[in-house]
Order: sequence, then C-alpha cells, then structure tokens
Amino acid sequence: MPGMTATIPDISPALHILQSVFGYDEFRDEQAAIIDQVINGGDALVLMPTGGGKSLCYQIPALLRDGVAVVVSPLIALMQDQVAALRQYGVRAAYLNSSLNPAEAA
Repeated sequence: MPGMTATIPDISPALHILQSVFGYDEFRDEQAAIIDQVINGGDALVLMPTGGGKSLCYQIPALLRDGVAVVVSPLIALMQDQVAALRQYGVRAAYLNSSLNPAEAA
C-alpha cells in the first residue's frame, strides 16, 4: 500500500487484541500494516472484499487508542451486526442511525 512502511513494526498489543478479543491467531494480508498506520495516527483507505477483514482495521485501533472511535457507515444492518458482535466480545459499542427513536438516540 502506498505510504505504508514495507516492514511490519512490533504490533504485539494489536495482535494481543486480535487473539484475546476476536479469537483469531494472526492477521490477514495487509491488516497488520493498516492497523499500525491507524494506531499511529495515520490515514488509511482500505479496499477489501466482503469478509476480507476491514472491520478489524478500525476496531482494533479503536480499542488500543484513548477516547471514542466514530465509524461512519451508510449500512444500518452492518452497524447493528457489528455492534452486536462487539458487545458479545465485551466491548462497549453503540450505533446511531435513523432506526432509533428520539429517546434511544438521546
């Protein structure tokens, strides 16, 4: 990927989250480099097929960095599915979209 380093730096905290929270043994393809880029405050445009592991590229940095992560997605069903899955892993997560009534949105 242009702008990303060719060598993968020590990503042990990210790998630990991958294994302990999500239950995967190792990263796929470019996930490690993308996650490192984002953890270090860089931008990343990630194009992967459905099921390619894009979600982990923002979920893991969100768990490793301080503060709140905001993910913008136009797919309501995807928001609901991902929040439900994160909650099953014990991660505090929520979504805000037009399917919520005003009280829920507040």
